[in-house]
Amino acid sequence: MIIDSHQHFWVYDAKKHSWIDDSMSAIRKDFLPLELKKIYQENGIDGCVAIQTDQSLKETEFLLKLSAEHQFIKGVVGWVDLCSDKIEEQLEVYSNVEKIKGFRHIVQAELDPDFLNQPNFTKGISALERYNFTYDILVLPHQLGATLEFVKKFPNQKFIIDHIAKPNIKEDLFDEWASLMKEIAKCAHVYCKLSGMVTEADHNNWTPKQIEPYMDLVLNSFGTDRLLFGSDWPVCLAAGNYYKVKKLTTDFIAKCSPVEQRKIMGDNAMKFYNL
Repeated sequence: MIIDSHQHFWVYDAKKHSWIDDSMSAIRKDFLPLELKKIYQENGIDGCVAIQTDQSLKETEFLLKLSAEHQFIKGVVGWVDLCSDKIEEQLEVYSNVEKIKGFRHIVQAELDPDFLNQPNFTKGISALERYNFTYDILVLPHQLGATLEFVKKFPNQKFIIDHIAKPNIKEDLFDEWASLMKEIAKCAHVYCKLSGMVTEADHNNWTPKQIEPYMDLVLNSFGTDRLLFGSDWPVCLAAGNYYKVKKLTTDFIAKCSPVEQRKIMGDNAMKFYNL
């Protein structure tokens, strides 16, 4: 089974989606399941994990509603206030909802580079462990030092790094990102998504050759048991189309065995998110 481990839905709202800047003007519109279902049929995708983009409980409920209406949405990574005093109550409620697999916070937008290690936030993460929820780590390269410290605090929590931590591929800023990703990968409970790479390169002129060193680094560091294919649709449309984004990964992993390819393209997502 081929699983897209990272995609989004939204009803476009200029204020809520203000992060969609002029370089991504092509995605300033609604993106909903019927459109994606057609794309999946054209590209041989069996299902997906829908990931939050808005930090609200309404967003979580929106994704859960869509997942109930469309069976190809196999799981949801929503949002809860991990700093809330009522986090246990919220997680207790969601523990009874089959489609919700984990949670994410938009850490890349936090001004404090050490946000992940704030006591209120780590308290919330420790609650996730007790309910067996996953946590998607969305950070930028300058936050990877804090990320390394963070993941070491929770050796039994299932973590996954979104978008290979968004290295600046356009400017070829490789070394510091690579060094910290290697260290993070030594933590066996941390996985990584081969996703979101084309939008970190030149949107109009990226080539697979540019991106391959970054993919090589995470393949060699995390191995084929802890890498997941993700499209980052519809964000990826700012730098290409679904076919090109999928082909970037499938061409790259063609050097792996058929069993390893199946792991990256779906089996690892099934396992990590308990789909």
